[in-house]
Amino acid sequence: MLIHLVNPNTTRSMTEKAAIVARAVAAPGTEIRADESANGPASIEGPYDGAMAVPGLLARIEQAVAAGADAHVIACFDDTGLDAARALSPKPVIGIGEAAAHAAAFVADRFSVVTTLSRSIPTLEANLVRYGLASRCARVRAAEVPVLALEDPASDACARISEEIARALVEDRSEAIVLGCAGMTDLARRLSAIHGVPVVDGVAAAVVFAEGLARIGLSTSKIGGWAPPLPKARGRAE
Repeated sequence: MLIHLVNPNTTRSMTEKAAIVARAVAAPGTEIRADESANGPASIEGPYDGAMAVPGLLARIEQAVAAGADAHVIACFDDTGLDAARALSPKPVIGIGEAAAHAAAFVADRFSVVTTLSRSIPTLEANLVRYGLASRCARVRAAEVPVLALEDPASDACARISEEIARALVEDRSEAIVLGCAGMTDLARRLSAIHGVPVVDGVAAAVVFAEGLARIGLSTSKIGGWAPPLPKARGRAE
């Protein structure tokens, strides 16, 4: 089985970090092929960055479809370009934000999301409403950590995220925490041990869900909004 993992930003170190976690949870015989967006921002922090990342993301999805990928994982917690990618690929496409929220709802009645910057909160809140899980999420919080600080071993990013988790457990009365950024993927087990609650990493959850859907032979429905793109001319406006 071939699972394609794509990081919608262009930071290679973040791709490599996500790939390590993906390979660690993948079943024997599953190949993880990881890449980052063909072009776009170095990090995704809010709607503008997300929009700028989509063309490069879709280019990678198209390449992976041609290579015969059995499923795709979009490794950005905003689920950047998810609908467009589902229209482009006949195979399952899993966003790590949606996967993490569902995983948290399997193991806790109430959960909080701890993300990077406050500017991402509206997008994540809207996604939870769409996924039908807003009522299970006590709050979406920001640790006010820039995404690229997660790639800097000298930063205090992990400590700030841990402090926000501690506040969530007391103030939100949450029973689990969802890490709201692919760049946090390597912190889940450590933070779970510190706080004594499930801490959900969307990369790991999405890979397992993608494998499962591919294994039982499910494909993306093509009779509605995720129907294949219509052929049409593309050009530059004069």
